[in-house]
Amino acid sequence: MTITNGSRINEWFVPKFGPTRFRVFVGLLFLPYTGMCVSFTIIGSMIATEIAWDRVGAIALIYALALGVSAHVADSLGSKKAKPWGSYFTKSQLLVLMVTTLAAAYGIGIYYIVLFVPLLGIIAALEGFFLFAYNFEAFGGRFHSNFWFAISWGTLPVLAGYVMQANSISIVALFVSGLTGLVSYAEIRMSRPYKRLRQSCNYPEHTKRLERGLKIISLVTIAFAITLAAYRIIFS
Repeated sequence: MTITNGSRINEWFVPKFGPTRFRVFVGLLFLPYTGMCVSFTIIGSMIATEIAWDRVGAIALIYALALGVSAHVADSLGSKKAKPWGSYFTKSQLLVLMVTTLAAAYGIGIYYIVLFVPLLGIIAALEGFFLFAYNFEAFGGRFHSNFWFAISWGTLPVLAGYVMQANSISIVALFVSGLTGLVSYAEIRMSRPYKRLRQSCNYPEHTKRLERGLKIISLVTIAFAITLAAYRIIFS
């Protein structure tokens, strides 16, 4: 079990405490970016006219499991480049984790799709496709691009949150999902060069600027979602 050259274990989103295996696992989850994605589902839920709070929690949990855990594990498994998290987890362990969390996410989703929000099934199918097409670089890597990242991680989560509440799509939901898609696009446009510079140790000042930008985008997104949820709790 080793950490390879170009390891990301000293990234800002990786805890500085605990055993290396624990730190690698937390790092693999990319928690700030997972937090952004979950926040998008909350934002989508909050723009609905009426809110069922159990559904807010359910869609947030679905995305935390399916994208926060399963998709990031899939990315580690499917990456055709060097493994920045080393070999602290075997392929079998990662496969079990990916399948288990994905099954749990879809189990929750199917419950709501069958009983309350059948339209969510379309988004669930699209997200499932992107999870494999993007992370395993299927179809010649055609979907492993900034654009499709923004769609799957930025646009669809907002629509999922809204559909979970209303079982419909509105102009407002489409507009907001477009904005969050742009936020995700900005994040990935910064993240890719940041990762390359971080691993090469070149241009430390530029690397720091990109890191600050990534921190700002993730923290502001999460704070906005929390604020919006608090507003709806207080004034609904």
